[in-house]
Amino acid sequence: QLQFVESGGGTAQPGESLRLSCVASEFTTDYDAIGWFRQAPGKGREGVSCILTSDGSTNYADSVKGRFTVTRDPTKKTVYLQMSGLKPEDTGIYYCATVLIRTSIPPVCLLRPLEDSWGQGTQVTVSL
Repeated sequence: QLQFVESGGGTAQPGESLRLSCVASEFTTDYDAIGWFRQAPGKGREGVSCILTSDGSTNYADSVKGRFTVTRDPTKKTVYLQMSGLKPEDTGIYYCATVLIRTSIPPVCLLRPLEDSWGQGTQVTVSL
């Protein structure tokens, strides 16, 4: 079972940027996808973004399109989430996890976790 360690969270003001890192215990570029999720206080967990480890294809929630960018570095077994133009509603604990893939042509990663198994996450707080 893959395990992930998230880091890079912190406190930012609206409009600022943060970069989160997700280090995987294993990393394959064959056919896998890793996603970022977040959970705001008192709310359920929601998908934010995902990336296919094979070719770097990405998918984003509408709420973060144009502001967040997900990338991967197979040599470091790491997936990054660059967050720009932060808003107070981006506040929450951010997690990464393996996600489902829609076997279309081309394949698309989905903002749905493969398993309900989560690490400790990293806290992001956006406030004045």
